[in-house]
Order: sequence, then C-alpha cells, then structure tokens
Amino acid sequence: MLAVLSPGQGSQKPGFLTPWLGLTGAEARLRWWSALAGVDLVHLGTAADADEIKDTARTQPLLVAAALLAAEHLPMHDVTLTVGHSVGELGAAALAGVLPAETAITLAGVRGREMAAACALEPTGMVAVLGGDTDEVLAALDRHGLEPANRNGAGQIVAAGALAALDKLAAEPPAKARVIRLKVAGAFHTSYMAPAEAALGAVAAGITPADPARILLSNLDGAAVTHGREMVQRLVRQVTSPVRWDLCMRTLADLGVTGVIELPPAGTLAGLVKRELKESGLPEIVTLNTPDDLPAARDLIARHGMAPSHEPTMRFRVVVARSAGTFEPAEGLAEGESLRTGQVIGHVATRQGPVEVTAHDSGPLTEWLAHDNDPVAPGQPLARIGGHHS
Repeated sequence: MLAVLSPGQGSQKPGFLTPWLGLTGAEARLRWWSALAGVDLVHLGTAADADEIKDTARTQPLLVAAALLAAEHLPMHDVTLTVGHSVGELGAAALAGVLPAETAITLAGVRGREMAAACALEPTGMVAVLGGDTDEVLAALDRHGLEPANRNGAGQIVAAGALAALDKLAAEPPAKARVIRLKVAGAFHTSYMAPAEAALGAVAAGITPADPARILLSNLDGAAVTHGREMVQRLVRQVTSPVRWDLCMRTLADLGVTGVIELPPAGTLAGLVKRELKESGLPEIVTLNTPDDLPAARDLIARHGMAPSHEPTMRFRVVVARSAGTFEPAEGLAEGESLRTGQVIGHVATRQGPVEVTAHDSGPLTEWLAHDNDPVAPGQPLARIGGHHS
C-alpha cells in the first residue's frame, strides 16, 4: 500500500519551487492559483527570502500549491492513501478528491490570512518539547496553561500558548526533556485561533465537497474519513485542534503501508516516519523535492500502488473503518446485494460502544474485505462497492 504525504508549515525553504517552474504549464498554474490565494506564489516559491516565506499568510497557500503542483506529475490514480500535516491536510483532501485544487488553494489563502490576524491579537508562540515522559510533559503543559498543539511522535510534542508561560516552561523543563523555541507567529492549533476558525468556517460553509476517492486520514484522530462534508468540518476544526500526527503514523503502520512519498518541500514528515516506524517495519520512502525525483516517485507508485492492468477494470468505492475495534457486518447482508447511500452495512465494536459503518455510495456490495469479529484499524478497508467499468 502506498501513501502520499503533504507537508505543513515550517518545511518551506527559500527557492524550493524554482526547479518546478521549468515544467510545461507550471508557471501558468501558479499564477492562476496566486489570483485565488491573494499572494504571488511564483515570487514566494522562487525569489522570496526565508523571512518572507515565514509569514503565515504567505506560507500556507505556498505549501498547498507546491504539493498540488508536484502531484500533477504523478499517477495519483494508483495511490491508495493521502494524509497531510496541518495545512497540508488541504492538499491531501484535494488529492483524495474531496476538494478541487482551486478550492484547496483558496481555503489555504483564507486560513493563512485569518491565522496571521489571530496571531496579532495576543503575544503567543510555540516550543518543541523533545524527550521526557509523555504524561509528565502533558502535565507540565497543563500546569503552565499551555496546550499541546502538535503531537508528532518520536518523543516530540509542540506546546503553544502565551509567551510568558512558554518562558516558564523553558526555565523549568520536564525531566529528561529539552525545550526549543520555534520561530512561528503565534499559538497555532489552540484556542487562541478561535477567530480564524470562525472565519474559515464561514467560507467553507459554501463548499460542496465530494466523498474521498481513496483513503484519507485526519489529523484530528488518525482515522480515515469517508464523507467529504465531515472532512471539511474537520479541516475547519483543525485550526484550533491539536495535530495528532502520531496517530496518523500509527494508522499508516496498522494498515501496513509499504511505500511513502512526501511531496515538496519534502523531508520533515519522512524523518518523523523513519523514527516512528523503524520498529514496526519501515516503508520505502521517496522525498520529492525537485522534478529530478519524479522517476523514483513514479517507480515507487508502480511497485507499491494499486496494481496496473490492461484489462477493463471495475472502479470500486472502498468503505473503511473509522475507528479501531472489532468488525461486525450487518446480519444477512451478502455479497452481490445492492446498497443505497447511507445504508448501515455493519458496526465496529469499540470500548466506547458500537460505531456504525455506512455505505457512502450506491451500488452492489462486491466484496467483503473484513469479516465477523475481525480486528480492524482506523482506515482499514472493510468492503468494496462496485461502480462503472473503465
């Protein structure tokens, strides 16, 4: 199984889009997206210095544009799963078919501007807490009135909040932990971003999303999202919610992902995956930073993606588990029966109770991929719904 990762803020580097401008149509595409985002993406990706592309209002649409620009040169129809980190979720949602590229770019522009405006309201910031016991680190944050904005796995938690509270945490770090100040404009993914969440939600309310065409993981809980409207709601909520990249990586491991491509500017997420999954089985990784990396990325997709075929193929819609637990198919529901959109086809029994599994499209139940009492992970395929021939 192959996963494509879309990076978030902090991964950008001056001039990182320069080599991509040599590809046919790339500059025209960026100029069109610049009009939608309200920033000059060509300038930001080629000539701007580090300080200019550190500006939240500019960085966020730049990162989404970079990921989507590179993905246009990959056979995405053979990719099984997409996931993004923070603003990278907009790129991942577009690559999964939930949003058109233009909508993702427009939302990234709104998100960046509104989060920058929220940062200006109060002096806030973020620090990385490296090492230490997770429970002790979280308890220390709570004592200082700070919030865990990112949980990136591999012993890394990003704390966010008032600058004075961050100073106190740095002066009294948790046992066996280091505190490193991050050069960011404010406390992202915390309650301080509530005005930005409200503004983004007002714009997102006018979107008509599609349901994902492939597995799409959410930063909220690492679970697969099967409905487009729910993903848009999660994208809005994410502005004030912690990024649980640790849970996303756990799902990658649970699903047995064997190949990973990180879109440009690549490196940060690939590094986290390498550290977190080294014991459970490290996938083959390609960091896609320039067009020179495209052959390696295409080769990885050919070997780890959906199997290509010259025969006419049936387009399947895959129903996936949203939670970990034990699968219980609906009683008497057999392969070959017709399903209607929204029909309950089973439940996942969890510690918190049963979670319904519903068909997100109409068509025949072509194949059960999980059976009664099978343990399942978030994002694990449960059933295939047949579609049209292509």
